[in-house]
Amino acid sequence: MNETSSSERVHIGFFGRSNVGKSSLMNAVTAQEMSVVSPMRGTTTDPVQKSMELLPLGPVVMMDTPGLDDDTALGSLRVNRARQTLNRTDIAVLVLDGTVGLTPEDSAILALIQKKQIPCVVAVNKSDLSQAELLLQGNTVVYVSAKTGQGIRELKEAIAKAVPSGDSGRRLIGDLLSPGDLVVLVTPIDAAAPKGRLILPQVQTLRDILDSNAMGLVVKETELAAALGKLPASPRLVVTDSQVFAKVAKIVPQDILLTSFSILFSRYKGYLSGAVKGVHALDALKDGDTVLISEGCSHHRQCGDIGTEKLPKLIRSRCGKEIHFEFTSGTGFPDDLSRFAVVVHCGGCMLTEREMHYRAKCAEDQNIPFTNYGITIAHLNGILERCIAPVKHSLTL
Repeated sequence: MNETSSSERVHIGFFGRSNVGKSSLMNAVTAQEMSVVSPMRGTTTDPVQKSMELLPLGPVVMMDTPGLDDDTALGSLRVNRARQTLNRTDIAVLVLDGTVGLTPEDSAILALIQKKQIPCVVAVNKSDLSQAELLLQGNTVVYVSAKTGQGIRELKEAIAKAVPSGDSGRRLIGDLLSPGDLVVLVTPIDAAAPKGRLILPQVQTLRDILDSNAMGLVVKETELAAALGKLPASPRLVVTDSQVFAKVAKIVPQDILLTSFSILFSRYKGYLSGAVKGVHALDALKDGDTVLISEGCSHHRQCGDIGTEKLPKLIRSRCGKEIHFEFTSGTGFPDDLSRFAVVVHCGGCMLTEREMHYRAKCAEDQNIPFTNYGITIAHLNGILERCIAPVKHSLTL
């Protein structure tokens, strides 16, 4: 990859009441006119985000949000979008108006950030107009002025210090390999495949293989049998796109480990165990039940789309029931999941680990089974045990 993908970058969100200077402050931090600035209340109507390099942090995603105190009819929709932005925020910057001090609304926003256990830096803006000091126990407080530039360097340093230190140890596939191992990656090229490139899960998996001093062989499912026949020795692992699981499982000998990109990502994003538990709820679906199929990206849907066409068809045919389906994509994910019998999610390659945890936890808190594409397809084709075998040590069932 030429640059770090959005899901792997630190997400920094600016939150606060309307007109406290969130947009101005973010423009000052990034030294770019990322957000429109105006004294008019509610100028920022939707979250604004941009991937960039921010020293001393490196690759980040900067996110500006509407005011969380907008109580108008339209404002409630804006507030909801700002709250959704919190779910993918790694570092929250709570912006206060130094000429006003800490308001009950500010305290409520801070409590929400703390409830979600998001590291927070409090930026007291307009400090050029006020010398009032705010004591916020347990929080880093920086006095800044978006207008004069006062404290901007200190704010950047505070944000950098708020990032959890050390390597999380998460690997997509590298911890399953030894140097010199061969992995075969099965990547269908159909109408939904992006022209001239591979999709992100395939690229990230291949990169982690190379980082492990192992070898990757990329083939289409139509060439898989021929490729395996030409190898002098069996590969360590075959990783396939989930939508051709059934076909690939018939080709790959039983003594060769098999899994999918989607299953690897469920482990990488930290929800593998819950997804394996949740998939069995598909066996209990009844006529009239509704299944939510959710994707983290917002690509253009085409004929034969896995989420809106292939999965519903497979679930209906295997369950033998009249099932209804609803679909979400991108950052949209319902807060209320009570009308769904099961949530079937994509692997989550475009979402941060924090947001995937949030979505899975949302379902868990409402007692709604939560699983993903690869685990669903493997289960419905009767090959789940085989396909989770390579990562079974990561399961807590």
